[in-house]
Amino acid sequence: MVEMVSTSDVDDRIRTEFVEANYLRFEVDMCGDGDKLALCLHGFPEHSISWRYQLPMLAELGYKAWAPNMRGYGNSSVPMFLEDYSPENLMADVAGLIDAAGCDEVVLIAHDWGAVIAWYFAIRQMRPLNKLIICNVPHPVPAQRAISNGFAQLKKSWYIFYFQIPGLPEMMTRMRGEGAMGDLIKKSSSNPANYPDEVIDVYNQNSSRPENLTAMVNYYRALVRGGGGKRQKDLGYPMIETPTLMLWGEDDLALTKETTYGTEDVVKDFTIRYLPRISHWVQQDAPEEVNAMMSAFLTGQPVPEMTWEPKLLLPEVS
Repeated sequence: MVEMVSTSDVDDRIRTEFVEANYLRFEVDMCGDGDKLALCLHGFPEHSISWRYQLPMLAELGYKAWAPNMRGYGNSSVPMFLEDYSPENLMADVAGLIDAAGCDEVVLIAHDWGAVIAWYFAIRQMRPLNKLIICNVPHPVPAQRAISNGFAQLKKSWYIFYFQIPGLPEMMTRMRGEGAMGDLIKKSSSNPANYPDEVIDVYNQNSSRPENLTAMVNYYRALVRGGGGKRQKDLGYPMIETPTLMLWGEDDLALTKETTYGTEDVVKDFTIRYLPRISHWVQQDAPEEVNAMMSAFLTGQPVPEMTWEPKLLLPEVS
C-alpha cells in the first residue's frame, strides 16, 4: 500500500514518526519532548493534521505532544474486521500509545470520535490521567438523555443509522469523488480560510483508499451494530474524577448544545466554554481562542470565555 502524505509534509513545525502500540503501527505527529504527554485524538472523517494548530502550542508548554492517526486512518494500520473497531480495542490503542510514550504525566485531548474514545477511557480509568480536554462530543449520559428527551438531536443523528448499512456509505462517498471528505469539512466550517488546499488534500487522500473509508465507517458500526455502545452502557458510568475542560463550537451541524447539559453531574471537576458561531471543527475554526483556553486550563489559570456579539441584520429602509 502506497503511503499518503503526512502532516510533516505540510507543516514543518511537526515531525511524523511511526510508533508500535497494541500490536499495531501508528503514524504519529509529534512536537516537543519531555516527561509530560499531551495525546491528541482526532475524529471522523479527519486525520492527525486536525491538531496542526495545537501541537506547537502544547510543545511550548513543555509537553511531548503526540497526535496519532487512529487505526484505519492515514498511514496507520488498517485492521479489516468490524469488531477491530470496538470501543474496547480503541481504548487499548490509547493505552498502548501512552505506554509507548513513557511519560510521568498524561493529558488526553480529543475531538469528535477521538472524544468518544476519550470519554470511555476516562470513565474506565484505563490509565491515570492528569487532565482531560474534550472538543464537541458529549459524555454518553447527557447525550442519551438529549436523544431520549427530544427530536432535535435524534434528527441530527440520522447519519449514525445510515452508516450501519453494509457497503452503502462507502459506495455513495466514492460516487461523490475523491474530494468528498475534505469538502465536507471545509464547507461545514466557520472559518474556511483555516483549511488550505494542502490540508484538504490530506483529508481527501484519507478517504480515497477503500480500506480506509470502510475502517472510518466501522467505528460507527462497531459502536452500534457491533454492540460496543451497549456493552459500555451495561458497565455503567461512574463519576469521572479527572479535571475536565469541554470546548464546544455552538454551530455544530451534528450535535445540539443540549447534549452538553448535565455533564457536571457525571464529571466531578468540570469546566465548559462555549464558542459562539464556531462549527463542529472547533480547534481548527478558532485555533487562537481554543489554544488560549487549553493553555489556561493546563497551567492552572482561569479559562477565558469567548463572547462574540452576533451581527444584527436590520431591515432596509425604503
